[in-house]
Amino acid sequence: MPSKPSTPDQPDQPDQPDRLPGADQRAPHRRTRAEERIAELDASPTALLAQVEALTAERDAALGKADEHLALAQRAQADYANLKRRSAEERDAMLGLANEVLLTKVVALADDFDLAIEHVPAEARQTPWLEGIAAIDRKLRSLLESEGVTPIEALGRPFDPQVHEAVAHVPGTGRPEDEVVGEIRRGYRIRDRVLRPALVAVSDGSGGPADRPN
Repeated sequence: MPSKPSTPDQPDQPDQPDRLPGADQRAPHRRTRAEERIAELDASPTALLAQVEALTAERDAALGKADEHLALAQRAQADYANLKRRSAEERDAMLGLANEVLLTKVVALADDFDLAIEHVPAEARQTPWLEGIAAIDRKLRSLLESEGVTPIEALGRPFDPQVHEAVAHVPGTGRPEDEVVGEIRRGYRIRDRVLRPALVAVSDGSGGPADRPN
């Protein structure tokens, strides 16, 4: 029986585990934006300088845009602050005007109290009714003072067109010309402004020593 051809002895090879696809492969490295820009740079100094100048121009343009946006934001903020201030001033002015209109009506009521007390008959001057009217008048004056309303001085003072309104010239008073000798209607101030001028009569300057016969 023929014998099988002998084969040379081969060294035993250790069993190797199956290799998974990509087992020895490293994950691909993702380049950053900076690395990509560096990779794009040419090695020559001239091209490199051109790239630097381009990047500098981009940076300057971005800074310019940022400054422009900042200026717009600051301008908008200033406009809003001015609008808010003007709105507050207009609101205060409207409230002040409404307050002055109301106080003008109140001082007209005070005029009625002045007339009522001035024309009380002599026999009624010691009655509880008049005392009650006088008490109401005092409360009304206190209310006006609490709102900054005060009467304008007139009698015996020189005529002042800022606070007085002359409705008559009185002859023969012996007082200096344009001195207030009568108060027809009381005037009032509200703090540093005239709420209502006083209606007055002023002397025409006659009736003094110079006008008397020798």
